[in-house]
Amino acid sequence: MGTESNRGALVIIGGAEDREGDCVVLREFVRTAGGTKARIAVMTAATGHPEEVGDTYIRAFERLGAESVQVVGTENRQDSECKDGIRIIDQATGIFFTGGDQSRIVDFIKDSPLCDAIRKRHRAGVVIGGTSAGAAMMPDEMIIGGASVSNPSVDAVEMGPGMGFLPGIVIDQHFAQRGRLGRLLAALVLQPAVLGLGIDEDTAIIVKGDEFEVVGQGAITVVDETTATHNNLEGLLRDEAIALCDVKLHILPHGYRFNLKTHQPIV
Repeated sequence: MGTESNRGALVIIGGAEDREGDCVVLREFVRTAGGTKARIAVMTAATGHPEEVGDTYIRAFERLGAESVQVVGTENRQDSECKDGIRIIDQATGIFFTGGDQSRIVDFIKDSPLCDAIRKRHRAGVVIGGTSAGAAMMPDEMIIGGASVSNPSVDAVEMGPGMGFLPGIVIDQHFAQRGRLGRLLAALVLQPAVLGLGIDEDTAIIVKGDEFEVVGQGAITVVDETTATHNNLEGLLRDEAIALCDVKLHILPHGYRFNLKTHQPIV
């Protein structure tokens, strides 16, 4: 049985990562999953084009030297009971969730035999990665959708249950490219999470224990609400602006690290 101390790393990607060039982000996922001995399970639950998307990642991971890459297709809830998929998970050293619609991941996989197998392997040290929708689903409460707005409001974001691999945190992806600071702030006010992570495209965080390191071309925007002294959420109507005072902000590019326990960047 695995424990908290040997739980596998998380590689959380903001989407639109390079899959044909230097593949800096995917390269680190493969390296974390075992390098040339990596056995990768590609989870295509989020996408409506599983064969096309699966083939893209098979080519990318094989080119980077992974020992084996297999797709676990879950196009409905029943597929998460398939013994072949569970067998692939049981043999994997890395489990990778593609982009698409994060709600499909939760609807098709959460609280299923396949989900139990994934959690068991993660506790045993297997790395879990995800891009775009595969990043959004990592917290216990995830962003389902919402407007790309500069200023937060109650109706700027829609939330729902996530997969819970990184609890207590809210994640938004395609962050700088789609101007999503407003909806991340709204999500933090509306949910009990105290840290928000905005992950740019072709950028990832690699979470090991209480720390993460930034890898890729963009940056990570860390919003720390623990310092907040005021918000006006009580009595606010859905389309009215949220006020939020004394929130702390960090912008962390490639190579920087952050402690999730102390809420401090490591420079």
